[in-house]
Amino acid sequence: MPVNKCRVCERGFMKEPLLRYENMPKVAQFLPAEKDLKSDRGVDLEIYQCSGCGLIQLNSDPVPYYRQVIRATAVSDEMNEFRTKQFGDFAQRFSLNGKRVIEIGCGRGEFLSILRKVGMDAYGLEDSEEAVRWCVGEGLKVSRGYVENEILRINGGPFDAFCMLNFLEHLPEPNSVLGGIYNNISENAVGLVEVPNFDMILRKNLFSEFATDHLLYFTKDTLSTVLRLNGFEVIECSEIWHEYILSAVVIKRQRLEMYNFSRHHVHLQNELKDYIEQFHAGKVAVWGAGHQALAILSMTNLSGKIRYVIDSAVFKQGKYTPATHIPIVSPETLVLDPVDTVIVMAASYSNEVVKIIKEKFGQKIKLAVLRDYGLEITC
Repeated sequence: MPVNKCRVCERGFMKEPLLRYENMPKVAQFLPAEKDLKSDRGVDLEIYQCSGCGLIQLNSDPVPYYRQVIRATAVSDEMNEFRTKQFGDFAQRFSLNGKRVIEIGCGRGEFLSILRKVGMDAYGLEDSEEAVRWCVGEGLKVSRGYVENEILRINGGPFDAFCMLNFLEHLPEPNSVLGGIYNNISENAVGLVEVPNFDMILRKNLFSEFATDHLLYFTKDTLSTVLRLNGFEVIECSEIWHEYILSAVVIKRQRLEMYNFSRHHVHLQNELKDYIEQFHAGKVAVWGAGHQALAILSMTNLSGKIRYVIDSAVFKQGKYTPATHIPIVSPETLVLDPVDTVIVMAASYSNEVVKIIKEKFGQKIKLAVLRDYGLEITC
């Protein structure tokens, strides 16, 4: 059945296909022999663009052998020389000498051998039974398999780095494969992801580059998008190999460290406690009932320590602060029910509030202002 939504972001395709090609080759590998010619038929290709992420893709099913990697160019002297330098630089840049690296879709180990040669502890994953047998016979550490989903565990993992070279464009479920890779690599792991360069195809009008084998057609932008959506930060993305390949260097996204939030929270709580204790009970007010002030009142345990909260917004007056249940009043309450100090928590309006209080009360009311760095005592 034709696909009608993006394989990455699941948004619908733009209404009409960008291109339609009739009687195209059914496959690019496992070509028909003479005995197959009577049954061989061309297929029609429709190329669509996602209305969400913009990824260009076919709306057809993958070829039967999409899980297998079949390479012809890997045997060329020029490619071997290029990959040896590329992988060597990659290993040196990220200190991968002796570290475990896995190639997802390693074919017959053509590139795996080079990864090993430049000093990495190379592993491979390949779906083709014949190719795996060949690799093992060559002394390479290759397991048979395909990253079906995010829970798959790959022999030898977790890995310090990974490569996926001209394989992603074949996959009908790229998110599942990338998610599975993410869960089989270590923290701070790096990766090298390469696909055919659709930016170049567009520049040069290479209409013959569309093939049933390639479901997905990546530009720098859309390749970066799919990688980021699946947990990778893109360090760089460049055109290589005579502009035919987009090569993205990525790092596994890390859990954001927010220790400083907790430290700042404790610091502010102590500052407020020390400041409020200078005044008699019931003689401290807060100005500001915005979301930041409401959170501070709750998170610093100010319930019972603040007489009232002042806010100029009429619809908030007569209500109470959530969780802490402090009455919210109008600015006129400062005259009717005076306090000794006001702590201003009005975010970007704080300076304006300080000016209003000073003009009306002069030195009669002490002021403190909640700043991003802590409590500022103004008078």
